[in-house]
Amino acid sequence: MSITALMPVYPRCDVRPVRGEGCYLIGERGERYLDFAAGIAVNALGHGHPHLTKAIQDQAATLMHVSNLYGSPQGEALAQRIVDNSFADTVFFTNSGAEAVECAIKTARRYHYANGEAHKHDLITFHNAFHGRTMGSISATNQPKMREGFEPLAPGFKYAPFDDLDAALELIDDNTAGFLVEPVQGEGGIRAASPEFLQGLRKACDEKGMLLVLDEVQCGYGRTGSYFAYEQYGIEPDILASAKGIGGGFPLGACLATEEAAKGMVFGTHGSTYGGNPLAMAAGGAILDVMLEPGFFEHVRTMGDRLRNALEQMIPNHDGLFDSVRGMGLMLGIKLKEPAVSRDFVAHARDNHGLLLVAAGENVVRVLPPLVIEDNHVSECVQKLSEAARSYTPPSGD
Repeated sequence: MSITALMPVYPRCDVRPVRGEGCYLIGERGERYLDFAAGIAVNALGHGHPHLTKAIQDQAATLMHVSNLYGSPQGEALAQRIVDNSFADTVFFTNSGAEAVECAIKTARRYHYANGEAHKHDLITFHNAFHGRTMGSISATNQPKMREGFEPLAPGFKYAPFDDLDAALELIDDNTAGFLVEPVQGEGGIRAASPEFLQGLRKACDEKGMLLVLDEVQCGYGRTGSYFAYEQYGIEPDILASAKGIGGGFPLGACLATEEAAKGMVFGTHGSTYGGNPLAMAAGGAILDVMLEPGFFEHVRTMGDRLRNALEQMIPNHDGLFDSVRGMGLMLGIKLKEPAVSRDFVAHARDNHGLLLVAAGENVVRVLPPLVIEDNHVSECVQKLSEAARSYTPPSGD
């Protein structure tokens, strides 16, 4: 038998973590890595955060799972806290970001069905988007690498260039349900939407009775310096998909919606066996305990500014490799100059300098540290990045 026991859909590297301490990962040979990947923006509080760890331990010893056939005091409490701190009136808990996006798509379509306009089922999405790996979420992107070999895909999606308001508005027709968009594209290359773009989409939805659906799976939950990124754009969505940082490492996602947008989501229209179980809710509650403390989001913004400034000051020293810094808060990207390749550089920094980063589209290296980093972590990251830049040899292209 040649296939591996773990299905070989990931090109797994030689880093094999067995322990985490704050902003560091420790491999099985005792090697230590500065973790500025954070499980791809998941480990918002780093590794082994005492409050999150204790909450999960205590709940695991009390009650882990009962199914959604019963009342959920734990789910009700966390949902209310999310509602109290966001645009939303109601929340559906999932196990992942892709499931949260699926619920958001269903909620948007069901809204128009409930209004007697079932023909309004198309969502306009955007080039280089990443919404997940399910059949519905890969149908919502135009990236061939996500779609190849999985056709036929789910119908009901149209695609416009990201941050091009006129192109998006031109796609609207009688069948349009709304827009599905990441305020900051993650996998697509850490591209932040302009305020004019998101505000224009919001205006079009208001004028035409459509819904604005935001995918904040990566850019939400403090990552950009506010609870959700939309807060920095002067708008509110109708529906929002959240995950990653919401559980701090525990598998958890959520679909948030206004009462109006969720009007079609009645008994029997959606469900989840594990979604919102007591153990997940304990993790989600512990994350909010920390994030809603005064000064937490301010800390993210401060550290984001310091990290960005430090990276920008470093770039001229390696201007043959690094082009520019982009992003918001602690969701930053460094665009590389050809012939350098982001995935290649990430591997070099990891294997030779103990720095964990994440590759993204548009030849961008994602810098996604835990939201609890301090000045010393910023300094260490830039030092390791600079050392990696000096020792890096771009592929020849032969």
